[in-house]
Amino acid sequence: MDGNGRWATARGMGRAEGHRRGAQAVRRTVRAAPSLGITTLTLFAFSSDNWKRPQQEVGTLLRLFGDYLCSERVELRRNDVRLSVIGRRDRLPEELVAEIEACETATARASGLHLRLAIDYSARGAILRAARALAAESEPTADAFRERLGFACGTDTAP
Repeated sequence: MDGNGRWATARGMGRAEGHRRGAQAVRRTVRAAPSLGITTLTLFAFSSDNWKRPQQEVGTLLRLFGDYLCSERVELRRNDVRLSVIGRRDRLPEELVAEIEACETATARASGLHLRLAIDYSARGAILRAARALAAESEPTADAFRERLGFACGTDTAP
C-alpha cells in the first residue's frame, strides 16, 4: 500500500486523498481476492517507519484505518472474511485497538478469505525483540528463536 500519498501529490491532490483512494483500492482487492483463488491476503498498511511522518498525516492514516474497520465490519462478515491485524498494538490509540479487537471478534468465525492487515510492523523490530528475549534465556536455540518470531517449528512457513 506504499505510495498513495506520492500518487496523489503527482496528480495535484493532497496526500490524505491518496490514502483515502488507497482504502478504496483495498475494498476492491478484498472483494476480488476470493474469486481469484486467494485464501489469505496480507496488506501492509502502516510500517513502524510511518511514525516518522508528520503528526497530522499519521493521525489521518490511523483515523482512516479505524474508519475502514468500522465501515467494513458488516461487509466482511457478510462475505465470510476473517480479519486479523498483525504488528504492534502497544503504540496505537486505545480507541483504534478497541476497534481492531471488535472487528477481529466479529469476523473470527469466518472461513473464507483471511485478510491480514499489518500495522506498526517491522521485520527488523520483530527479529530484534526475538533476539533480545532469547538473550535473556540461559540456552537459546534456533527453535526458540523461530517461536519468538511467531513461526511454528518444523513447518514450511519458518524462515
